[in-house]
Amino acid sequence: MADKKVDLDEIFSKKNNNGSQNKADMKKTAPDGKTTQQPPSQKDESKKGLMGGALYFVFVISVSVILACLAWAAATDVLGFKASDTVATITLPKDSFTYKEVEVTDDDGNKKTQKEHYADIDYVADELEEQGIIKYKWLFKLFASVYNADEKIDPGTYELKAVYDYKALIKKMTSGSGAMVTKKITFPEGYSMEQIFKKLDEEGVCDYDELMDSAANATFNYSFLEGLEKGDARRLEGFLFPDTYEFYEGMPASSAINKLLEGFHYKLTADMLDWQEESGYTMREIIIVASMIEKEAANDSERSVIASVIYNRLKNDWPLQIDSTTLYEYPDHSGAPTADMLAKDSPYNTRINKGLTPSPICSPGIASIKAALQPSDTNYMFYALNTATGTHEFFTSSDAFNAFIATQNYE
Repeated sequence: MADKKVDLDEIFSKKNNNGSQNKADMKKTAPDGKTTQQPPSQKDESKKGLMGGALYFVFVISVSVILACLAWAAATDVLGFKASDTVATITLPKDSFTYKEVEVTDDDGNKKTQKEHYADIDYVADELEEQGIIKYKWLFKLFASVYNADEKIDPGTYELKAVYDYKALIKKMTSGSGAMVTKKITFPEGYSMEQIFKKLDEEGVCDYDELMDSAANATFNYSFLEGLEKGDARRLEGFLFPDTYEFYEGMPASSAINKLLEGFHYKLTADMLDWQEESGYTMREIIIVASMIEKEAANDSERSVIASVIYNRLKNDWPLQIDSTTLYEYPDHSGAPTADMLAKDSPYNTRINKGLTPSPICSPGIASIKAALQPSDTNYMFYALNTATGTHEFFTSSDAFNAFIATQNYE
């Protein structure tokens, strides 16, 4: 048994001899009989250094490649270097903006309070990412914060492309930009300024209060407005020409108004200006008469005849007695004026007061304006609606007029 054990020990010793040789070599017997650890050889240290350097190099290269890829991906999004041909319509509604009152100075140096809007960049970034225009919301929001995009972006609907860089996207999302989607709105003849402004508000073009403020206080450089003092929005009544226009959503109120005034400007011909000068009436007075004709006439053929009645009454210093002028102060009322309305002593009540009203009562069309400029030559002093035909009958005497009225049922 002892011999077997020795043999096993020898075998075990031989088996481990090679594996422990290096360790044995590294040991040294001290004078006191203890062993000490020898330092590794220079060759071993060199191998380990090369291995560590290679691993570190691979790590640095890997991180650099990853960062470069991320940087390139971010750059392609910021700078618009994308292969995507995505085009999307983005709507930024008014209620997604924050509004604040700020003090500004107008064209005349007067200080006033003005409402400013600020975009919700989170909302904008969500819309852009959802429609495939940008890839990285966080990056767009970071850029927007540096670029003060919340102060620049306006409400509206925009057609945007993925190839736009971030700066271009922000510029495109401003009122009047080429990317802003327009909408056509038609204003019929006979609309009042209030009706026009309410429609612009309903269509999301401008805020009603801002329109009224601009009508009263903004500067519009047209000769037909000369002499009309600021402060009263009705100075523009009648000059907002009824037609079909293209507007941007959320556009400045003064710009929207200017479109309508420009429409009136371009409808005026040299002949019309000559006729106005020959008439002895100002352009505003002509438009006041034209607005009455617009509200009263049943068809084009009787416009100039109604104009003659109005001028004949003015020349004779008679009240015009046109009920549509009384209704101007009651825009929500439908039907004929009530007894209380007709009894009210108002400058728009032409049953009581003589002369023209303080302002036009609506926006007249070109046919009514021409009729006011070139009325028929008649002696008519009265007219009344024929309920059977829907047109008007004209009279030179009150007796004939009253006799005809007695045959009609205007209820």
